[in-house]
Amino acid sequence: MRTIVFDAPGWPGHRAGQHLDVRLTAEDGYQAERSYSIASAPEDDRLGLTVERLDDGEVSPYLVDEVVVGDTLEIRGPIGGYFVWVPADGGPLLLVAGGSGIVPLAAIVRHRVAAGSSVPTRLLYSSRTLEDVIYRNELERVNGAAENGVEVVLALTRETPDGWTGYAKRIGRDVLTAEAWPAAERPLAYVCGPTSFVEAVAGELVGLGYDPARVKTERFGPTGG
Repeated sequence: MRTIVFDAPGWPGHRAGQHLDVRLTAEDGYQAERSYSIASAPEDDRLGLTVERLDDGEVSPYLVDEVVVGDTLEIRGPIGGYFVWVPADGGPLLLVAGGSGIVPLAAIVRHRVAAGSSVPTRLLYSSRTLEDVIYRNELERVNGAAENGVEVVLALTRETPDGWTGYAKRIGRDVLTAEAWPAAERPLAYVCGPTSFVEAVAGELVGLGYDPARVKTERFGPTGG
């Protein structure tokens, strides 16, 4: 994983949860284009992307391994108006991430903190190991700052460190029953991650009484990106 920060002259601004397209053009004219969630909050001066390297990808290996300060990239966006959140949307806010699905949800958390919102917010994040947790240090700081009103709950699915007291399982019905806001509070849920993860979590939330119209999903699978 690598986070890349851009100066983006003329960028019109974005909403937390949106994405953009990155297009690369080779010397022979061949072009490859992939979509990436925007990691930065709308309040940030620069535009941030967090990219996971795919070994068979056409775009991500360049962004992770080769791009250097001064390189120019072609971007198009912002894109998407469904999987977005602004403080006026309210909550309580439930964010559920699987793997690199944390990126747009981290943008929502960053926006909430930067905007000074008091909307109760809980982030459930499933990762293989503690070392695989993206933005780990930042999430620990946010979770430790009681005045932010943001809770972070981790679920590790493959390996746990010595002394681990958190979840050592996938986010399923039992974890959601224990950690998700009660359906009676009419929470607003955002779920992002691999397709199977998103479908399972969204289905469980609806089964717990969540209004399907208030469960927003964004999913991804192998893209060669």
